[in-house]
Amino acid sequence: MSNIKEMIQSGAVIVDVRTPGEFAGGHVDGSINIPMQEFVSRMDEVKALSRPLILCCASGNRSGQVTQYMNAQGDQEVFNGGGWLEVNAMKNN
Repeated sequence: MSNIKEMIQSGAVIVDVRTPGEFAGGHVDGSINIPMQEFVSRMDEVKALSRPLILCCASGNRSGQVTQYMNAQGDQEVFNGGGWLEVNAMKNN
């Protein structure tokens, strides 16, 4: 299953990599906030999450960077969903 919308609608875990302040200003319902700057230090928590993981941020830039990092670490079940508003729309439509 490579379609991100299908993964989201099938219950994929959504991780928002924005800052806590950005997350507080609006986010996908049910998403988890793990800021990009904390991703490596919280790797045990990240690895414990069920897969697939859909990452999002404001525009898709930061989530893309974290997705590339995770894929390079051998985790191929991490995908960049782009901006959180787009992910939210995919989840709810």
